[in-house]
Formats: sequence, structure tokens, C-alpha cells
Amino acid sequence: MTKEKILVVEDDEDILQLLTFTFESAGFDVRTASNGRDGLARAMDFRPDLIVLDLMLPGMSGLEVCKELRRLPEVASTPVIMLTARGEEVDRIVGLELGADDYLVKPFSPRELVLRIHAILRRTLGVEDTAQRAHLRMDGLIIDTDAHRVEIDGEEALLTATEFKLLTELLKNKGRVRTRDQLLNTVWGYEFEGYARTVDTHVRRLRQKIGDYAAYIETIRGVGYRFKE
Repeated sequence: MTKEKILVVEDDEDILQLLTFTFESAGFDVRTASNGRDGLARAMDFRPDLIVLDLMLPGMSGLEVCKELRRLPEVASTPVIMLTARGEEVDRIVGLELGADDYLVKPFSPRELVLRIHAILRRTLGVEDTAQRAHLRMDGLIIDTDAHRVEIDGEEALLTATEFKLLTELLKNKGRVRTRDQLLNTVWGYEFEGYARTVDTHVRRLRQKIGDYAAYIETIRGVGYRFKE
């Protein structure tokens, strides 16, 4: 059985060793980098299934790395979990805006990080209910769940794994309101502090990527979101 591949980009040697040991013990194939530029190069060579990315890196910050990852078609959809220090709320939100799928605040529980990785990989690597494995369509917006591909008026839209799952969940339930709690449980697969802003940030980013179809995603104030019929 092929091991799932994790890239860790972290400049603190103690944390790097801890994460490497934790992930290898959990059965992952692990590669590491200690600065942002090496992390980008390793991502292109290794093509990981998921990247754990520190925010504060020498030379090139985690925010810059995340932004660059989302510009490269080869790794644009690779899930990213960003590690941040407590008190960096603005940077965490900027990280989500730039394409991070999730964040975890230091000091963190290695067990919780592994659980989050498993949750993200389950939705990324195609473990879906068979009922969901179909083409979903709204006019010129087409979701091919088998190919993990979204087309907007004939052009492919480059979505992250979380954005893809979020759009699929909303369109699959068009006409029905999905609360933030429901979206968090279905799309992210767990609960964590700051969830409301995380959901809102991903919806905002998704709207930017689907162009004119953004108007189909309605905000239901104080409740959640609905994809219009």
C-alpha cells in the first residue's frame, strides 16, 4: 500500500524532529525543509499529498510560500495546514485568504494535527459517499467529482481541496441553508476555535474563483450559506 506523503516546512529543529517522528509513526512518507524557498522546491519535486507549513520562516515567510504554491498548477490544489504562533490572528486570516486549508496554533497537540491531516486527506484523496460521485451542474458551472475538476463556462477553475469540497457541499444541497456548523462538520470534519471566520473566509475566496456564479452563493445572515436554485 502506497504511503500518503507529507511535506513539513519548519525552521525550528526541535519541532521539525517531533513532527517527522509523529508523522512517520502514523504511517506517512515524510519529507522536510527548513526554509520557504527549499519548501517550494521540495513541494515541486516530492508532490506531497499535504503540506504542513510554518508561518514564520527565514527568508521567505509561510504566507509567501502559500501564495506561491497556489500560483503553481502542479501543486495548486495541494492541501496546506499552516502552523502559527498565538496572537497572530491577522496572519492566520491572511493565510486562509491566500489558500491555506486550515491552521493550528502553537503550542499544539501532535495527535490533533494528525487527526486533522487524516480528515483533510479523506476528502482530498477521493473517499466519498457513492451518492456524491457524480456530475453536479448549475448552468455553466460543472463539478466532476470523479475527476475532482470544476469547469466555469468551459474553463477549468483551480480550486483547493477545501474549496472544491465546499462548493460540492453547497451545490449538492442547493436551495437548502447550510449552517456554519454543518459546513464545518461536512467539509472540515472537525471543530476548532475560530471556525466561523474560517468558513466565511473560504466562502469569500470561493466566490472570487467562480466569477459570475458567485451570486448563486447566498449569505443567510446569522445562520450560514445557501446555493440558490
